Amino acid sequence: MRLRAITMIGAAVMVSLSACVSSKKYAALQTEHDALKKDYNASQMALTESRTQGKSLETLLEQARADNAELKANYAALQKTLDNSINQNTQGNVNISKLVDEINASNRYIQQLVQAKSKSDSLNLALTTNLTRSLSPDEMSEVNVKVLKGVVYISLADNMLFKSGSYEVNSRAMQTLGKIAKIIKDYGNYDVLVEGNTDPVPIKRTNIRNNWDLSTLRASSIVQVLQNDFGIDPHRLTAAGRGEYNPIADNSTDLGRQRNRRTEIIITPKLDQFLDLIDKAPKEATD
Repeated sequence: MRLRAITMIGAAVMVSLSACVSSKKYAALQTEHDALKKDYNASQMALTESRTQGKSLETLLEQARADNAELKANYAALQKTLDNSINQNTQGNVNISKLVDEINASNRYIQQLVQAKSKSDSLNLALTTNLTRSLSPDEMSEVNVKVLKGVVYISLADNMLFKSGSYEVNSRAMQTLGKIAKIIKDYGNYDVLVEGNTDPVPIKRTNIRNNWDLSTLRASSIVQVLQNDFGIDPHRLTAAGRGEYNPIADNSTDLGRQRNRRTEIIITPKLDQFLDLIDKAPKEATD
């Protein structure tokens, strides 16, 4: 609109002036007019470009602000992740430290058990050696000595200790029981279990109901001989009967039944030291 108005004015002026001025002056004015028009057009273009650039800069500013907000959010998330990682790492170090302590405690406990077992095995070996050395060849034919899982088993044939169907200890057995009693006394920290065993042949005695009674009475007789005749502390002694239910041989043969009719003297270390170790065993972590 403004351009058209200026053009029209310019045209009117030139028409008016054409009548008043020379062609030379007219040409100069026309040149000046064209220059002004060119400057105007350039100014318009610059204005438009400036406005466009202004809009572009505002758009860029808004984008930069959005990018900045996103960066801030990402930084906060990263910081939170880092804090969590540090906390977890600290907790992990604490858990690893606890685990190492528990492993060390378990290792010490295992070492204590190994030492106790080694000590027990050594004592049992010495006990067995001393006992077998003290027995005569004839006695050794009726006495079996062995160590099984840290326990000393002395197995005595019943025909050496008792008459058939009886629980009274015969005089022939006293010498052998005396040698065993001496060994038991030498190892005062050991407990002694006397265990009676029979074959499955039913017993026929009015004062003995069955093989349970017979095996228990025989064990009780041996215990009383060890206490009364050889001075073994009764607190260390236990009498037990297993009847016919703990065979070591086939009961279908005479030899098998003979082997099953036996009294075993079982010598074991006192359990106190092992119970103490169990009480001291590492506890499982509760947290």
